[in-house]
Amino acid sequence: MAFLKNIFSILTVSGMAFCAFASDVQAPSTNIRNVDKSDFFAKNLKSAKNTEAWTYQFVFDNGTRAYVNYATIVIPASGKKIGCDISFFNLKGKKSNIGRQYPLERIKEYKDQNKISIKDEYIMEGLPGKGHRVLFTANKEDFGKFLLDITFTSANKGKVPGDGKWKIGDGYYGAAVLIPYGRVKGKIAHNSDTLEVQGYGYLEHTWQSGNPTDLAERAFNVSEATRGAYAGRLALDEDGVPFGYLIEKKGDKSNVLLPKSILENGKPYKGSKFPKTALQITWQNAADTLTLDMSKPRQKFSMLENFDGWLAKKATKVMLGGEIFFWRGRSKAADGYIYDWSITGF
Repeated sequence: MAFLKNIFSILTVSGMAFCAFASDVQAPSTNIRNVDKSDFFAKNLKSAKNTEAWTYQFVFDNGTRAYVNYATIVIPASGKKIGCDISFFNLKGKKSNIGRQYPLERIKEYKDQNKISIKDEYIMEGLPGKGHRVLFTANKEDFGKFLLDITFTSANKGKVPGDGKWKIGDGYYGAAVLIPYGRVKGKIAHNSDTLEVQGYGYLEHTWQSGNPTDLAERAFNVSEATRGAYAGRLALDEDGVPFGYLIEKKGDKSNVLLPKSILENGKPYKGSKFPKTALQITWQNAADTLTLDMSKPRQKFSMLENFDGWLAKKATKVMLGGEIFFWRGRSKAADGYIYDWSITGF
């Protein structure tokens, strides 16, 4: 069925996954280290049940944005697949998106070249840092031709606690913020609309047992636009317990922050609905509070927009138990920092 050919779009909620406070969760070592080659390459391609994703967020100086995901997902009655999707916002005043899904054997790793390739049409090459490149090329009826070819010209160092892997009951979740912030340049295109762009980017790699959609009520990633003062992903489980981590950069030093509470109007934010006012985040290991206003998104994007036909959309919505939305926007805090964010959930 068509919806099975497009189900990869579920991957875009990747990274929604560990509860650092639940009694049945064992967190990784609190020894904070720089990310390395092992954090970039796949963790569980050979597993029939486990999944992972590489997620990019680009904010260009001209106001255009691009969101790219490469991920594996387990499809009922069909097995494990590899999916690729992209979403443009404000590309010459328009928004555009496309998704493709392929057999798992199409993804190849070339560790001697520090390269991951999917059909040679979707490529990640160079270890995360200065010089890292991502390529996305696709052509699909009713969606058009897409191109993104972006290279990081600078990059802050990624950080991860221990091996980045949390044990959650009988399952697990892993995460590594590979590039919290870096300047980028390159080319993007949709059909005849082509732009040379520069701006900044963010990259994370997540891996987990099963599909990520079962693991969090709501999740969001954050990247501070001026110099990467904060960057990372946080989420809430079905009980409203916050988890995840952000990297805080102060001068030449970076720290990993673990959430203690997420509040809305002074009360715990449960994550059952998208926020209506600003959220206040307190930390286990820092005294300051991070305030993020996510109440006025610039874009509201449905995962189902990547699907062909009414039947595919209806079947996928039933399978997921609802429609998954992404709210994406920018807000300025009292401290003068500018935050770009993407929050997702039913």
